[in-house]
Amino acid sequence: MTSRADIDVRPIDESEFPDWSRAMNVGFLREPTISEEFLEARRAQYTPGRTVGAFDDGRCVATFRSFAQELTAVGGAAVPADAVTNVTVSPTHRRRGLLTRMMAQDLAAAKERGDVVATLIAAEYPIYGRYGFGPATWATEWTIDVPRAGLDPRWAGPEDGGRLDLVDAEDIRKLGPELHARLRRSQPGAVSRDELWWQLTTGAVRFLPGFREPFYVVYRSAAGEVEGMAAYTTDDTWGDAKQPLNTAKVKWLTGVTPAAERALWRYLCSIDWVVRVKSGYRAPDDLLPHFLPDPRAAAVTTHADFLWVRILDVVRAMEARTYGAAGTLVLEVADAGGPAGGRYRVEASADGAGTCAPTTENPDLSLDVADLATLWLGDESAVRLVALGRAREERAGAAREADALLRTSRRPWCPDIF
Repeated sequence: MTSRADIDVRPIDESEFPDWSRAMNVGFLREPTISEEFLEARRAQYTPGRTVGAFDDGRCVATFRSFAQELTAVGGAAVPADAVTNVTVSPTHRRRGLLTRMMAQDLAAAKERGDVVATLIAAEYPIYGRYGFGPATWATEWTIDVPRAGLDPRWAGPEDGGRLDLVDAEDIRKLGPELHARLRRSQPGAVSRDELWWQLTTGAVRFLPGFREPFYVVYRSAAGEVEGMAAYTTDDTWGDAKQPLNTAKVKWLTGVTPAAERALWRYLCSIDWVVRVKSGYRAPDDLLPHFLPDPRAAAVTTHADFLWVRILDVVRAMEARTYGAAGTLVLEVADAGGPAGGRYRVEASADGAGTCAPTTENPDLSLDVADLATLWLGDESAVRLVALGRAREERAGAAREADALLRTSRRPWCPDIF
């Protein structure tokens, strides 16, 4: 067995990208051989200095990639983020500290660049807490039993003067970025999308075989403004008695007004032959079930952690967000070997603005940086963390005061997998 010190962990050069891609496929249990066509498409994601591999005797055995991202904080401000993805370790090289070395290099570089947080979507729950990441948003998927929903089968379009149109991929690439920018300004937990995201979601660039072109529908308000859009696919399933039993699967649905969301969900439930609609990953408090006369027709089929956040700069993170009340909170943040440890005074004013600075005052609440991340986007409760033993009240009542400052009226949501 090669010693840990003899395994070279470093950014790859472009000539090593095929070997790196093979190792990534091995880690994700995909076919290791990649066609030239898909390899060339995947090169669009190669970023010099941020595509890292671990090499044993010249062969790539672990992969790691990060890219520039913006994450929306509570209140709508965008903070620079280090988005971590494509993390694998080949099964022959487990438990040798390769992920720890790759993560340490990346987070140090992110801190040096001035990123406020790092983000990732965790394939496995137990891995990333030890690197200071905490689950900051959750996702829920519903499956709608359309016949049971109680909707009027005679529905033929929005009643609010808006309209729905089926469009093609080129229209989505033109209209989608501005609509997503509007969503991002109001949705804590949402992340930026670059041009490549739109090319991938519409099939203009394809990394893996099996892409199936979806249908695209756009909602325009009575004033003609694009306020929503969705991408979905359908299967072709029929029962023994020649009855249609088709399922529509939503790849993504974006609405910047409740009217747009209502119209899009109503449309999906009105498609002939469709008896089930799978919603895709939504916020846990999504309005979807309550758009139906019978909310029980929307059954929860998935509920799990989603976006994980690692705070790199506590002062900038806490000052980027807004607060629900006026108050002061002194936090003792533990970050073993990381950049965020220390004691911080957070002071919020009645208008929602906040300041944060290092302090020597006695702490009100002590917690790990990973648990601070769960509070930062407003989803978790400090009272719950204390009950779970993941935070400690240093002053009676501090956890309830923290909830009054930090929690949000609607839950944060990240619409994207990356």
